[in-house]
Amino acid sequence: MSQNQPYNDPLAAVRIPEYRNFMIGRFCFTVGLRMLGTLVGWWMYELTRDPLAMGMIGLAEVVPALTLALYAGHVIDVSEKRKLLLKGIAAYLFCGIALLVISTSFFATYSGTTLIIGGIYTTIFLTGIIRAFTGPSFGAIIGQMVPTHVLPNAITWNQGTYLSASVTGHALGGFCIAAFHVTGTLIFVVSLVVLSIFAVYKILPKPSENKTPDKRTWESVNEGLKFVFSTKEVLGALSLDLFAVLFGGAVAMVPVFAKDILKIGPIGFGWLNAAADIGAIIIVILLALFPLKRKQGRTLMYAVGGFGICIIIFALSDWFWISFAALLVSGVLDGVSVVIRGTIVQLKTPNEMRGRVMSVNSMFINSSNELGQFESGVAARLMGVVPSVVFGGCMTLLVVIATWFKAPSLRKMEY
Repeated sequence: MSQNQPYNDPLAAVRIPEYRNFMIGRFCFTVGLRMLGTLVGWWMYELTRDPLAMGMIGLAEVVPALTLALYAGHVIDVSEKRKLLLKGIAAYLFCGIALLVISTSFFATYSGTTLIIGGIYTTIFLTGIIRAFTGPSFGAIIGQMVPTHVLPNAITWNQGTYLSASVTGHALGGFCIAAFHVTGTLIFVVSLVVLSIFAVYKILPKPSENKTPDKRTWESVNEGLKFVFSTKEVLGALSLDLFAVLFGGAVAMVPVFAKDILKIGPIGFGWLNAAADIGAIIIVILLALFPLKRKQGRTLMYAVGGFGICIIIFALSDWFWISFAALLVSGVLDGVSVVIRGTIVQLKTPNEMRGRVMSVNSMFINSSNELGQFESGVAARLMGVVPSVVFGGCMTLLVVIATWFKAPSLRKMEY
C-alpha cells in the first residue's frame, strides 16, 4: 500500500490482505463467543429459573479476567502477538468442547443438575482466564498490521467487524437454540472457533516492539498504568464507559424479559438479544464512511446519556417492538461511544505499550459488562427485574451528569 494513500479512504485498511485475514478471524471468533454467551444465559435460566444464577455467570468470568489483566498486558507486550493469540483461541476451543460434552444426554444421564451447573461455571471461569490474554491481543496487534496513517480507519472497521459479529452471534444463537437445542448450538460454536484459528494463522508473526523486555513485571505493569492515568483523554473516556456499562447492563436480563414479560420464545429472544448490536453495527459502518469531524467529547456525553434513557424505556415496556426499538437505539448510541473511545485509546498509545494499555482498557470496559451482569442479577433479586433495570438506566444518567461537570476537558475534547 502506498504511504500516500489519503487518510479519508473508507476502505484503506480493508485493502491490506493481512488485515482482512485478521477481520475474518475476529469475526468468526466473536460470532462463536456471542453464540456461547446467548446460549449459556438461556441454558442457565432454564436450569435454575433464577436471575442471580445468570448474574453469577458474569462474575465467574470477570474475576479471573480482572485478576490477570495487568499481568496479561505485560506478557502481550513482550511476546510475539500472533502466536499468543493463536494459543488463546485454541484454549477457547477446548472450553467449547468441554461445554459440548457437558450438554450431551450421556453426561446428563450420569450426573445431576448441580454437576451440570458446576461444570458450566467452571468452564466459564476458565474462559475468563483466557480472555485476559486474547481480548487485549486482538487490540494490540492492529498497530503492527497497518500503517499509522490508516490506523483510525482500521480501528473503525475493527469495531464494525466486532459488532457485526455480535449481531450475527446473538441472533444465530437464538435460532440455533430453537432449532438444534443446546448441544447443536455448541457444535456451531466449536466450528466457528476452528475457522478463526485458520484465519489468524495466515497473519504474519508480530514480534515484540518492547524496548525494555528485561524490565521486571511489576515495573512494566506500573508503566502502563501510569500512562493511562496520566493521559486524561484516555482515562476520562474509559471511566465514563465503565460506569455507564456497569449500571446500564439491561442485556443481562434479556432472557428474563423474553421468557416472563414479553413471552416471545427463543427466536424472539435471539432478536431481542441482538437488537443493541444491530444498532451498533449500523452506526459503526456509517462512521467508517463518514467519520466524526468535531466535538467528539461532547458527542460521547450525549451518546452515553441517550443510552441510559433507552435502558429505562426498555425496562418499562411490555411490547416486543418497543423493547426491540429501545435496545436498537441504545446500540446506535453505544456504537458512537465505542468508536470515539476506541479511536482515542489507539491513537494515544505507542506500539510498545499497546498490550498493557489494552489490558487496562479491558479492565475498564470489557470486564464492566460482566460486572454489570452480576450487578443486574443482584439488583433483580433485591428489587425485582423491572425496577432493577430502571435503576440502572437512572444511574447511567447520573454518571453522565457528574462527568459533564467534573470532567470539562473530556466534554471539550476533539481529536
